[in-house]
Amino acid sequence: MSTAATILVVNCNTDEAMTSAIAAIARDAARDGTRIVGIGPSWGPRSAEGYLESFATAVATIDAVLAYAHPFDAVVMAGYGEHGREGMRQAVRQPVVDITEASAYVACLVGHRFGVVTTVSSAIAGIEDSLRNAGVHDRCAGIVASDVAVSHITDEPESTRSALLQAARAVVARGADVVVLGCAGFAGLDDELEKALGLPVIDGVASAVALAESLVALGKRTSKAGPYAPSDGTKPWLGARPGRLGELLPRTAP
Repeated sequence: MSTAATILVVNCNTDEAMTSAIAAIARDAARDGTRIVGIGPSWGPRSAEGYLESFATAVATIDAVLAYAHPFDAVVMAGYGEHGREGMRQAVRQPVVDITEASAYVACLVGHRFGVVTTVSSAIAGIEDSLRNAGVHDRCAGIVASDVAVSHITDEPESTRSALLQAARAVVARGADVVVLGCAGFAGLDDELEKALGLPVIDGVASAVALAESLVALGKRTSKAGPYAPSDGTKPWLGARPGRLGELLPRTAP
């Protein structure tokens, strides 16, 4: 890249320690010169597990990006299977890469069928939705919950690794020849699992950073000719607005 890129890596929840950990993984994966800025929503749940929390964090993460006051070149959405990807693309012109689709795309380049190991069973439906919207669900051999809550990932590292390995072996038994880590909090565990399994293990955060850097290098931005066209900035909003979202949406208009 001729100039250094700034990539916002957005944690979907309000766990600041996890935001910092995800940003650190992103920096390790980034090219020399790429600036990684880790941010998270100012409101919402400490972890997102299930539809209700997912839809809430979708609005909160869009709010966080719109409230970011400095220039940036791309957005990485670091919530696996969480909603908001399409809304984020409508809200900003910079390329938006979601770790769910990024990990699946990369997995499809190195294997025939991938399997996802995630946190808890309530997250599975949202991941299925995201993979369908990204057009890669047919390449997924299965999604297995490790029964590790997001909030316990860093608190219980040994049991997390053991549970992930067990879940990974289950998706391999279903026909997966590539394993995808289905939570941003699992970032950094790919090498260890890959050695244990003997097949590729894909980390969504690293994959998304690589794809975001490539889009910036190619000079590509989000198309505004279709469903990602800016929303009507003159439309009135009734009642209270979450964070600064209602205030800032008109600014996305050309």
